[in-house]
Amino acid sequence: MNTYLFIYYLIQFCGHSWIFTNMTVRFFSFGKDSMVDTFYAIGLVMRLCQSLSLLELVHIYVGIESDRLLPRFLQLTERIIILFVVITSQDEVQGKYVVCVLFFLWNLLDVVRYTYSMLSVVRIYYHILTWLSQTLWMFIYPLCVLAEGMYFTYDHLYSERKNILKTFHVKEKKN
Repeated sequence: MNTYLFIYYLIQFCGHSWIFTNMTVRFFSFGKDSMVDTFYAIGLVMRLCQSLSLLELVHIYVGIESDRLLPRFLQLTERIIILFVVITSQDEVQGKYVVCVLFFLWNLLDVVRYTYSMLSVVRIYYHILTWLSQTLWMFIYPLCVLAEGMYFTYDHLYSERKNILKTFHVKEKKN
C-alpha cells in the first residue's frame, strides 16, 4: 500500500507542481495579462488533478489513509463544484482574475500537502515542511473563501445591475 500511496502522491505532486510553476512563470513573463487566460493554459491539468483527488475519499473510506473523511469530502466537494460547475461550464467566468487567484492558492496548498504526504509515506520528515503542511492552510483557506465570496458577490451584483439596466430603454440623442 505504501508504494501505491507514494505513486499517487507523486503523480499529484507533479501535476500541481506543473500548474504552480506554469502559473508563476507565465505571471513573471506576461504580467497581469497571464491572469486572464489561466484557465485556458492550465485548466485541463487542473481538472485532471482535481478529478484524481477524488481517490482520496476512497483511500480514507477503505482505511489506506488516516485522515478524517468529512473535512476532506467538504474540501473536495467545494473544489469540484467551483471548478466544474462554475468555472468550466461558464465561458465568461474562465477569464476572470479570481480563477487565477483560486488556482494559485489551491496549488500552493496542494504542492505542500502532497510533498509532505509523499515523504511521510517513506518516513522522511522535515520540520519546516511539517510545519507548513500543518499551518499554511490556516492562512490560505480564508483567502480562498474571501476570493470566492468576493467574486460571487460581485458577479451577482453585476448581473442584477445589468438586468435592471436592460429594463430601461435608453434613447440616443440625434445631433
